[in-house]
Amino acid sequence: MKIDHVAIYTKNLDRLKAFYEYYFGGISNTKYKNKTSGLETYFLSFQDGSRLEIMTRPVLDGNSAELFHTGYIHIAFSVGSTENVNMLTQKLEEDGYSIISHPRTTGDGYYESCVLDPDGNQVEITA
Repeated sequence: MKIDHVAIYTKNLDRLKAFYEYYFGGISNTKYKNKTSGLETYFLSFQDGSRLEIMTRPVLDGNSAELFHTGYIHIAFSVGSTENVNMLTQKLEEDGYSIISHPRTTGDGYYESCVLDPDGNQVEITA
């Protein structure tokens, strides 16, 4: 068994799509639009076969700005090496994204950093 995909709601579909395409190499399908409900989605596929669905609707509830809450908390991308973690984190910081934690080895042995995507979702970058 494997997880097929993870989905995220956004108020700015094209901005979030561009972020995951540019920084993480996602390949998007054609936008799906449901004329009845107003739902619009993209599926982004990644090199290893994992997928991220980004969705929007005409009316979305507010999103908590808290970094620590119950429920899904982050998505993690493995970029293959400590050097790639360092380079991507530096690029994201230079491009103005908020870095929650700079590259480091965690207590459980992972080399990682954590950044916020344009909507404030936590994205972990691992070796």
